[in-house]
Amino acid sequence: MTADDTIFALSSGQPPAAIGIVRISGPQAANALVGLAGNLPEPRVATLCNITNKVNSELLDQALCLWFPGPNSATGEDLAEIHCHGGRAVIRAIEGALEQIEGLRQAEPGEFTRRAFTHGKMDLAEAEGLSDLLFAETELQRKTAVRNAGGALSRRVDDWQHRILQLSAQVEAELDFSDEDDVVPAQAELVPQAVDALVAEMGGLLSRPRAEKLRDGIRVVLGGPPNSGKSTLLNALVEREAAIVSDIAGTTRDVIEVPIALCGVPFLFIDTAGVRESGAEKIEQIGIDRALQQFASADIILWLGDEGQGPRSDNLVEVGSRSDHPEHQPKGEGSFTLSPVSGEGMDALVDFLIRKAKDILPDSDQVSVNARQADHLAAACNSLAAMIGEADYLILAEHLRTARKALDEITGKASTEDMLDGLFGKFCIGK
Repeated sequence: MTADDTIFALSSGQPPAAIGIVRISGPQAANALVGLAGNLPEPRVATLCNITNKVNSELLDQALCLWFPGPNSATGEDLAEIHCHGGRAVIRAIEGALEQIEGLRQAEPGEFTRRAFTHGKMDLAEAEGLSDLLFAETELQRKTAVRNAGGALSRRVDDWQHRILQLSAQVEAELDFSDEDDVVPAQAELVPQAVDALVAEMGGLLSRPRAEKLRDGIRVVLGGPPNSGKSTLLNALVEREAAIVSDIAGTTRDVIEVPIALCGVPFLFIDTAGVRESGAEKIEQIGIDRALQQFASADIILWLGDEGQGPRSDNLVEVGSRSDHPEHQPKGEGSFTLSPVSGEGMDALVDFLIRKAKDILPDSDQVSVNARQADHLAAACNSLAAMIGEADYLILAEHLRTARKALDEITGKASTEDMLDGLFGKFCIGK
């Protein structure tokens, strides 16, 4: 298996479907298309063709064929597409005919996108945005992913690279040619000003919420002692019977996670075992330990137990969830009083969760970075910050070089094979 292989795969949704798109990319793409369609269509012109098996001349389907000669294609190499009927038998027959052509093989997951990266059709930041777009389930996720897949972060990084390169040229000129009359020395006061501006811009982006939070959803953990109404509240929030509700103490023994979107905002609601100091048998105690772990990683904790008895956290919200119960005791100011059974107070809680989530999530109209990108951006920012107050031009030049290298990591100009394997391996086959 090499990068010079010609690959093919179904690039549309799983059959049966109205249309199936079989994509072929590589040096043998033209031969493969001619073998099945009998001729090579005009570039970028959809042409109706009879698709036949080259071995036995059997008619497989009538399909629209497109031909994209490289490098002006999605992958940067010769690429063909067969838009056929989307039945399972049709897809299997076309793939079977392609397998019989020498030099062709089935594509690995993400291999088409990886070839686009290899041939400079997209950089690593754009590929990560595309990965997020493929998995987007909410409108906020889609907007952010489209922005990054379209190169918003890459353009920002390119601008920083250009400005840092200009500073490097100034510093290098000062180092190498300051004794020559025809070279204008670097203006010492301009370098720190330019560096300050870069550090401020990078720091502003680093201060924004990470892109993973938008992808994974806001973690809302429901906590409290046994029989405090956690599972009932969970079911009301997600509007289905996701958790078993019972009067028996300790019914919920393990963590129950339910992803859901509320008004386009992604949430992960987490029901936990009832927390109590004593009386729990061995299996229930394991559930309690897991509940405590969930509290530590929560973005929001809805505490249904006695007021003031929940875990110490700035993210804790007091909830009195049984307003319809005869023995209900209201909690203090700032808490929520509600009944998942009657619906009283539920709208207020949901509105609060949505408002709180929007403060935690990255703004879909702004560029955001994931953890990997943030690490490299922080490294670049730190290298530039180290220049402030430094007078040695050799040290300044090294800091600038280190900053450029860190930014290269964001767009993939200095990426390792293992990291690339990890990214593109998450893509589906045919992408």
